[in-house]
Amino acid sequence: MQDSGSTASFRGIDSVDGTVAWASGTEGTVLRTTDAGQHWTKCAVPDGDKDGATLDFRGVQAWDAQTAIVMASGPGEKSRLYKTIDGCKTWVLLFKNPDAPDGFFDSFLFPKVQNIAKGSDGFGLILGDPVNGSFALYETRDHGAKWDRILNEKLNSLPKDSGAFAASNSCISGFGGRNFGIVVGAGAESSMVRIAFLGGMWLDDPPAVTPHFWKSISLPISKSNESSGPFSLAMISRLPPSAGGKFLFAVVVGGNYTKPNDSTGTAAWSSDGGATWAASTTPPHGYRSTVQWSEAERLWITAGTNGSDLSRDDGKTWQPLDNGNWNALSLPFIVGPKGRIARLNPAALPKP
Repeated sequence: MQDSGSTASFRGIDSVDGTVAWASGTEGTVLRTTDAGQHWTKCAVPDGDKDGATLDFRGVQAWDAQTAIVMASGPGEKSRLYKTIDGCKTWVLLFKNPDAPDGFFDSFLFPKVQNIAKGSDGFGLILGDPVNGSFALYETRDHGAKWDRILNEKLNSLPKDSGAFAASNSCISGFGGRNFGIVVGAGAESSMVRIAFLGGMWLDDPPAVTPHFWKSISLPISKSNESSGPFSLAMISRLPPSAGGKFLFAVVVGGNYTKPNDSTGTAAWSSDGGATWAASTTPPHGYRSTVQWSEAERLWITAGTNGSDLSRDDGKTWQPLDNGNWNALSLPFIVGPKGRIARLNPAALPKP
């Protein structure tokens, strides 16, 4: 456990390199460490002279000790993006929810590896809850200065009672290329929508390079009401020991956040980039809101409000790690309510 010096509820965490990391949460709170978490410094509140202290920053993404973007999640105009380039001394408003008084931002992503296509550096995505029957999905191609809504029939064809979860800023994931997935639930279906970008256009944009590449794929994750579904998606690509080609692995976690100890439908895995999914045969020991692959430890970690679990077989089976109250991961850090921040101790991990 680390001393955050805050009582905010944290749902945003981004570790740049294990030494520099940023955390974000309620009451306009943004923290930064530059010494691997020994000290966490409170940042200036974005729009602190206005309503910044009322914002809930549920997502943060950082590039170094000076540059970061935070996402506020809230109804209508309470959903916003701010950016700092001076180590959080000052902030600039990048984007405010254009659908106010409707709409709610759930997750945003700037791929750390920008190798989608020539001229795509600065590409990013925001996912928001449905407005007028269609999920709000926005893209930028200039580091967030300008955002445009993405229109696609798949966003309209999802169940009308669907929604996404702003629990850990991890509803969107990708392999570092042009393929991405977004996970949605909160209703009759739990789904991953596969989307793809080719530099200058989405693959379903006219003229379509690969028609109908966008696809909605059913997930074996808990569903049936507004508190259930997939909460977090993580994707990785890696060469198997025998080489020969890349394997595209994905893990999705979720459940029912009102039943934190219910392990039913809390995790699923894919070994083909998310085309097909199977439920974990030994699931985590409760609802989970965040999941991530640890390259250093060669395992997956997932966490939620009743603890965390690890998997050494790409999500097929899980074993308990701890019983803490957690919201979000960016290894080696994890955050939760009431100012909770901790750093993973590899020496304490259960042996295989």
